[in-house]
Amino acid sequence: MFLALSAPHRRRALASGMAALAALLFLAWSLPAQAQSRIKDIADFEGVRDNLLVGYGLVVGLDGSGDDLDSAPFTRESLIGMLQRLGISARDADLDTKNVAAVMVTADLRPFARQGTRIDITVSALGDADSLLGGTLLVTPLLAADGEVYAVAQGPVAIAGFSASGDGQSVTKGVPTTGRIPSGAIVEREIPFDMQELETIKISLRNPDFTTARRMAEEINRFVGLPTANSIDPGTVVLDIPANYRGNTVALLTDIEQLRVQPDQLARVVIDERSGVIVMGENVRISTVAIAQGNLTIRITETPQVSQPAPFSNTGATAVVPRTDITVDEGADRKMAVLAEGVSLQELVSGLNTLGIGPRDLITILQAIKAAGALQAEIEVM
Repeated sequence: MFLALSAPHRRRALASGMAALAALLFLAWSLPAQAQSRIKDIADFEGVRDNLLVGYGLVVGLDGSGDDLDSAPFTRESLIGMLQRLGISARDADLDTKNVAAVMVTADLRPFARQGTRIDITVSALGDADSLLGGTLLVTPLLAADGEVYAVAQGPVAIAGFSASGDGQSVTKGVPTTGRIPSGAIVEREIPFDMQELETIKISLRNPDFTTARRMAEEINRFVGLPTANSIDPGTVVLDIPANYRGNTVALLTDIEQLRVQPDQLARVVIDERSGVIVMGENVRISTVAIAQGNLTIRITETPQVSQPAPFSNTGATAVVPRTDITVDEGADRKMAVLAEGVSLQELVSGLNTLGIGPRDLITILQAIKAAGALQAEIEVM
């Protein structure tokens, strides 16, 4: 049966079909982009990095939960030195306070942090203090690896945990000897680095790979229109600043970090035997192999029974009679599974799951497959 459409209906049907086709084409065009990653998410630019700071200080105002000055001589000497700088002589005094704790202060100095900006710091007890709750960190200089002071920290310590105890029970939540001070340090010294004057910039891949580095260089050259990027090793792409971007390096890096690249990765199986965690990459493949797994399980159950004489009997004595039940499971219901050559990760996991294998046994099986030369992947044991 043929149904004839009028001209307006045919135009509307044609328009609907074209709209559907356009939607499918847009979807097909956008799917590869979703599988790709931005350069800023897989690489770091030269000079854009944090710097680690560390300092030693005192936290005061603790409610009897600080260091014992007799067992923490560094706290005692630090307290005496601080008081002497304030004009108070306490060298010969018998100090017996529990409201002071020696701490280590750490911080990350953000890239291009300017003088006067504030950064977060972490405060950790160094002695035998029980808690830093309610304490205040006194002025503490923070040093970098070159020995120079780059920030100064001070402020009330915020603790996420607590500790409470009595004569018969104690409760501890979190770690009360570690806390943070949001915006607790002020940057006093800047790290000199002039990005605008650079003529060459190195881009470091977070996961070095030859293929990924080459794809990144090709994508940058395609965007710039000139052969300015070159991969010199699996972890580094060297970018020569084009003439039209000289003096405006930030604009070039802003455009480049938004480019999308499909990262490549090695076929790798990561195993953590302590926790039984197994992580397998997408490209893991195996050759044809047959797998069987069976465990010998012996279960012994003791159910002793009490035997005693009849009531009002003058003979016999109450005795415990042992009753032992031994069950042996040889794993006879386990079958052998054959995994074909070149199976995918999903097929590999499904095939092993059909054997009823747990994570611990799976670790042993993967290592045995690798030893047989059938696992086309690298095994990394954590």
